[in-house]
Amino acid sequence: MATVKTRNHIRFILNGEDVVLGNVAPDSTLLDYLRLQRTLRGTKEGCAEGDCGACTVLVGRLSGGKLVYESVNACIRFMGSLDGCHVVTVEHLAGGGDKLHPVQQAMVDFHGSQCGFCTPGFVMSLYGLWMKSPEPSDAEIEKSLQGNLCRCTGYEAIMRAARAISDYGKATKDPLLVERKAITARLEAFRDGIRVEVGEGKDRFVIPASVDDLADVLEAEPTATVVAGSTDVGLWVTKHMRKIAPVVFIANIEGLQGLSHDKGVITIGAGVTYTEAFETLSKHIPALGPLIDRIGGEQVRNMGTIGGNIANGSPIGDTPPPLIALGATLTLRKGKTRRTISLQDFFIAYGKQDRAPGEFVEAVHVPVPAKGVHFAVHKITKRRDEDITATLGAFWLSLAKDGTVAEVRIAYGGMAATPKRASAVEAALVGQPWTEATVEAAMAKYAEDFTPLTDMRATAEYRALAAKNLLLRFYMETTGTKAPLTVSRYEAA
Repeated sequence: MATVKTRNHIRFILNGEDVVLGNVAPDSTLLDYLRLQRTLRGTKEGCAEGDCGACTVLVGRLSGGKLVYESVNACIRFMGSLDGCHVVTVEHLAGGGDKLHPVQQAMVDFHGSQCGFCTPGFVMSLYGLWMKSPEPSDAEIEKSLQGNLCRCTGYEAIMRAARAISDYGKATKDPLLVERKAITARLEAFRDGIRVEVGEGKDRFVIPASVDDLADVLEAEPTATVVAGSTDVGLWVTKHMRKIAPVVFIANIEGLQGLSHDKGVITIGAGVTYTEAFETLSKHIPALGPLIDRIGGEQVRNMGTIGGNIANGSPIGDTPPPLIALGATLTLRKGKTRRTISLQDFFIAYGKQDRAPGEFVEAVHVPVPAKGVHFAVHKITKRRDEDITATLGAFWLSLAKDGTVAEVRIAYGGMAATPKRASAVEAALVGQPWTEATVEAAMAKYAEDFTPLTDMRATAEYRALAAKNLLLRFYMETTGTKAPLTVSRYEAA
């Protein structure tokens, strides 16, 4: 490989200060850096897995020529992913003189803090919301706080505080908005268009300069860990203590940020986050909107990518089953060579995908259901925004004019070692009238498609029954049936 110009340090803004770091471990987290090296201990350590929100900070990044601030979990955000970003912690909030920031004052006056441990995280999540929506609806407030857990105060006091923030100040006068032009210029100055390599040998990380450069890096380091949002890989480090170096960070590669809708197909670059994809997907495929809203909390959706959710091959990934049911395809790239495969063929076995060493997911292509096609997604978890999915079913149905099933695609996650289609169930439905009797007969075929596992999420019996009942639910939705007919119930032993 030809010699490439590189930089051996990362550059970012921390609150108001330019930071240059050349001694950064590939698995170093933003939380540890803030608390241990900068003594910015307003950012708390709670779960260390992106669930509780105590470590919430804002990260500003240039996207489409604009500076966008998003709430993120510092506990699973790697330092190497911050090159060219603006990190804002709770210490940076200011109200002028000796005054508290409007978000903080509202929390005080409405008794939104008790033990106080979670409060900085709540403040930062509400701060991010307030800048985007100074007069937010209750639904917007609740969505922004999905990733923040309160164990003592209760959410109603925090909701009241959130509704009142603009009574304490104007968002248009907040420093992050007033100084946005200056911060944008500083971040633009960081952009030099060259590769970043920090560390030596295997104990290093790389930030490619472009998609072409990414292809070159992975050809030279085919076993490197590719990290986009780190919502999964972050836990490999914080919970499993796994070594992940060398690491290749791809979140800010512009060539992976594409999102388009053309001729009935939505193309999503591998670096597009759930938050960025939400508007387009929910507009053209409405059933995907509620699903995305149930993927973790706002911080997770701001970091996690659809491409990463596919590439890591998790059997409980939320997006593969609906994308399989929709007939999605992937563009895979190795070097200068690209190939396109069906998403359902990408998953071979647990932890194994149809991806050669050095090959990476470049984009996913999602067909929009035609008019008259029925499509639905249902996710079963213990908690509404739970990441630990017991079963997720996706259903795509096309009926012939005579009411028989012309084509059907049914895919599940959490049922087997990989997300997969229920082929035997589909075969039992095709050509048959779309009736309760047909559905009941097809439900008996699930045993041919899946041998569900028992684990911490659910028992095999529960999963099997839930999968059958989800099909019956889909039938009821498509036919307008008002009440359950023969829904089976599960009783734990």
